[in-house]
Amino acid sequence: MKAYYKSPSHDFNLLCGDSFQLLKKFDFKFSMIFADPPYFLSNGGISVQSGEIVSVNKGEWDKGLSDEEMSAFNHRWIALCKEKLKDSGTIWVSGTYHNIFSVANALKQNGFKILNVITWAKTNPPPNISCRYFTYSTEFIIWARKCEKVPHYYNYELMKHINGDKQMRDVWNLPAIAPWEKSCGKHPTQKPLALLSRIILASTRPNEWILDPFAGSSTTGIAANLLGRRYLGIEREKEFAAMGRKRREEIENISTYVSFRKKITDIVKAEDTQTTFSLQEDVGEESLPFLK
Repeated sequence: MKAYYKSPSHDFNLLCGDSFQLLKKFDFKFSMIFADPPYFLSNGGISVQSGEIVSVNKGEWDKGLSDEEMSAFNHRWIALCKEKLKDSGTIWVSGTYHNIFSVANALKQNGFKILNVITWAKTNPPPNISCRYFTYSTEFIIWARKCEKVPHYYNYELMKHINGDKQMRDVWNLPAIAPWEKSCGKHPTQKPLALLSRIILASTRPNEWILDPFAGSSTTGIAANLLGRRYLGIEREKEFAAMGRKRREEIENISTYVSFRKKITDIVKAEDTQTTFSLQEDVGEESLPFLK
């Protein structure tokens, strides 16, 4: 398989194409998967962004589906992803009420054990311009493990430390993306690095491999590399794959790399526990064997 992009240290790899096809072409096993599948919301609605009314249409890939079509879509990609997880591996899937129930059903039908449903409470949500509903300010992230009886990894002590030495709850108050995260452009459903950093810190060890089958602008990969993990992303749209490449090239600059880490609160809090990636630590140049 030909990579769209590989970082010089081989810790960031991008494929450009259809996940349904590409996932069938390799047998490598990952420690964690993060997936941000389409929410199927592009049906002519409007929202507010930076004080202006904007369309919520994201593109053809986000066009609405029937309940039956959505169920089939989620079942299909989740089944493919399960084959790419280690037996002890876990998957995180983000969504809103539009698709998250379908995702939960597909996970259970494919034998996953749901561990938590995280509520991401956005500290800076857009207003509800209709004034007929409560303001939409949350998204949900399901965390599930591959096997019912095989233990998963959870860095309980680190999460407790980050949360002021109290058990971390399943409601996370985190902002949406900050301006400095848009330096290479903005994906319409881009997730903040703070969110992905917490997910990666909670459920992976340094140097482990992470897969994202709907990579977008590769926020998962940037967070993974900031934390000394390795990454494979698959993105269908060339525009967004190019954005992901630019973002990875951006942190080749050591001052940018250090600056980004300092802007993510969880990384700053975690540094004194010596469980995160150190600038002096050698992550090596292990390549994915199926990528040219």
